[in-house]
Amino acid sequence: MTKVVAITGASNGMGFAAAELFAKEGWIVYGGARRVEKIPNAEHIHALKLDVTDHTSNQAFIDTIFQQEKRIDVLINNAGYGEYGPVEDISLDNARRQFETNFFGAADLAQLVLPIIRAQKSGRIINISSIGGDVYMPLGAYYHATKAALQQWSDSLDIEIAPFGVRSLVIQPGGTQSAWSDIALAHARENLKTDSVYTTLVDKVSALLTANEHTSGASSEDLAQVFYKAATDTRPKRRYFNTLSDRAMVWLARSCPRDFKKLFMTVLNYLGNRALKKR
Repeated sequence: MTKVVAITGASNGMGFAAAELFAKEGWIVYGGARRVEKIPNAEHIHALKLDVTDHTSNQAFIDTIFQQEKRIDVLINNAGYGEYGPVEDISLDNARRQFETNFFGAADLAQLVLPIIRAQKSGRIINISSIGGDVYMPLGAYYHATKAALQQWSDSLDIEIAPFGVRSLVIQPGGTQSAWSDIALAHARENLKTDSVYTTLVDKVSALLTANEHTSGASSEDLAQVFYKAATDTRPKRRYFNTLSDRAMVWLARSCPRDFKKLFMTVLNYLGNRALKKR
């Protein structure tokens, strides 16, 4: 039986690469995104308009897939972005938008797909979080909050649905070779108030994120392989990481918070001050 996967945020980055990989492996792929024209145009990939912050859009996405295929094997909640900015400066409207996209969109889609996969007695909901669900940095307070919420929600859901033969899993990517940091930092600058005291901090964080993604970021194709592993493992794990260093960073932040903060601040100040001197 050919399996069916629904992938949100399929118009770029990890979601785009995952859509291509699943199709190559013989799955029927339904990719959802607001920019539907940017979803891969390939055999076995069906592009659907989707805004995860709109319940009607989410309902149409799941209904269309089920009506056409009569089953859904995997839902990958990949849509998300970084609404960066200082807590003192960022508006709560923007913070709420971050939660609507990164957390409540996933929760809405899960509620819509659960009756289908429960009836099948098989299926997986794969939630794309980040090492940022455990690791943190300045300017990302609301982003990190959404990812931490997604992880705790997923763990609770997993316990609830396991008796029905279905699972809820989490993938935690680290730095990626994508436009993610550029978008997050653009938001950070947009969210700065006039004459904000946090301008220098934004410059430092910008230097840190740019250095990380250009030197050690994973490719979208690397992470698509992690998506596929989570979807197909015979004994699925509660958490998936791309690299040992990603796993180690999460361990350090959770188990040795003082050491993590000291290490982070050392790197932030070194890279940030070096970038500022080059101006």
